[in-house]
Amino acid sequence: MAEEQKKPSENAHEAAEEKIEAVFEEEKETEKPADTLKNGGAETKEGAPETKDAETEKAEAPKTEEEKAENASEAQPANEELEKAKQTIKELQNELEQAENRYLRLRADFENFRRRVNLDREAAEKYRAQELITNLLPAIDNFERALSMAEKNDHTKQLLDGMEMVYRSILEALKKEGAEPIEALGKEFDPHFHQAIMQGQEEDVASNVVLEEFQKGYMLKDRVIRPSMVKVNQ
Repeated sequence: MAEEQKKPSENAHEAAEEKIEAVFEEEKETEKPADTLKNGGAETKEGAPETKDAETEKAEAPKTEEEKAENASEAQPANEELEKAKQTIKELQNELEQAENRYLRLRADFENFRRRVNLDREAAEKYRAQELITNLLPAIDNFERALSMAEKNDHTKQLLDGMEMVYRSILEALKKEGAEPIEALGKEFDPHFHQAIMQGQEEDVASNVVLEEFQKGYMLKDRVIRPSMVKVNQ
């Protein structure tokens, strides 16, 4: 009877142990997926770069082609703008060169104009008495003819002396202004200073020498205002 009572208690004890073991097994089973999840998460973290690199490489391949296409489409207007800028620079350089050439030509023209003005001013100052002297030359010629043709006697001496004094005074005034007679008689004919209106032939005189002067020529400084009218030996 006692053994029969003992058996149920042992059975109950074993049943309790089995339940406890079952609970432990359940807890182990419950913990195992969690550990697996943890390990899987770690593996996922550790393997993430590799997976990311692979995915990136797969994603980058089409992106690179797209970027190339976009870069090409963006580079085309950029190249066009660069060409336009180069063309604009070239045009501006040509315009600048043309402007510099125009400036140089205008400067040269201005320098020539200023030089001509200075020369004209100097000439006007230098030959300011030319018109007056030219107008006086016929009167001087008349004085010379009168003095050469008149015969001096008691009645005309004083008159001729007065005329000669006036004549010499006029010549002195002309000389002060730079006007002087051109030497012609006995000189070699020079077309710059002499005007041949006759030719002669004298054996004892060299050829092309002035034999006679019909009208005196005059120079104003370095300018001939009237050439001498002469007769030249052949």
